[in-house]
Amino acid sequence: MSDLTSVGFDAEWEHVFREGGFLGVPFRVREEQRGLYLLTDGEQDVEAEVSGRFRFAAGTDPAAYPAVGDFVAAVPATRHRIEAVLPRRTVFLRKVAGRRSDRQVTAANVDLAFIVESAERTLSPRRIERYLTLAYEGGVSPVLVLNKADRTDDPDGILARARACAPGVPVHLVSALDQTGTEALRTYLRPGLTAVFLGLSGVGKSTLTNVLLSEAVQETRAVRGGDGRGRQTTTSRTLFPLPGGALLLDTPGTREMGLVEADAGLQQTFTDLGAYAAACRFNDCRHQDEPGCAVLEAVERGEIAEERLQAWRHLGREIAFQARKQDRALRAEERRLWARRSREGRERRQRKMR
Repeated sequence: MSDLTSVGFDAEWEHVFREGGFLGVPFRVREEQRGLYLLTDGEQDVEAEVSGRFRFAAGTDPAAYPAVGDFVAAVPATRHRIEAVLPRRTVFLRKVAGRRSDRQVTAANVDLAFIVESAERTLSPRRIERYLTLAYEGGVSPVLVLNKADRTDDPDGILARARACAPGVPVHLVSALDQTGTEALRTYLRPGLTAVFLGLSGVGKSTLTNVLLSEAVQETRAVRGGDGRGRQTTTSRTLFPLPGGALLLDTPGTREMGLVEADAGLQQTFTDLGAYAAACRFNDCRHQDEPGCAVLEAVERGEIAEERLQAWRHLGREIAFQARKQDRALRAEERRLWARRSREGRERRQRKMR
């Protein structure tokens, strides 16, 4: 007997599934490995793959395929057939690595994002801003976790720098090694909530996962001695049920986090700039060299750091560039799709005439 409520399937999801007339029964995606999926109904896990009908409708768009955290409709079989992905409440959407403009869903239906940075390294405000933009755009509440507190000589300084680039975001200094401060993370994990760990390799996401699970399920390895860079231990995204009834998604470390469709997320990440921008003379002020720019005036007074304004400009240009690139890619894909369907239609008509 299934227990989908234990994996976050609430009354709203039940209504969506019932009213949508989906084929099959509901499951949640626990893990994805090269086109094969591990689904759970809260009681048992089953293997699955997308059906031919699903594959035809989804085409080549990676974002259309199931992701860890998704609720799906699947038809039971030796290997279950996924027929549909239920509409996502929240989604982490990024550009795939490299030059391609495709969008990739890294996690779906997540409520809370623990953005993990290492306190022993030089803090990167720009990387934190990027992760915050990703979380806000996906509709996910962020919490900043500074791990490896046992290895920093300046805890107050690193907390101050983190708060400066993440206004309004809760910040916690913890040590997964000796579990200092980790109880604060548990306070967020109410029953039915889904959380995710995001961060580079080597920041301690898998160790924190083991701490919250109260058992060692994720392999952990030390950072490289030569350059202090992280070693990749988590190789897939996996959804774990936590003892208190929440769920936790551990993700592989990422070295490239390209942003797409993130205008709203950018605004939320830079609310400090937005507060000044409301006083600019022009509504469409770009904060470059326009007269009456309240943001530039705040920079001159030292109320906004120049590098933070530069970071806002850089991310804004990147998002705009990816949007233009994505539009071109979608138009090209649509032309290829119609060409393929026209060709298949001609072939069917020719077969009927024989």
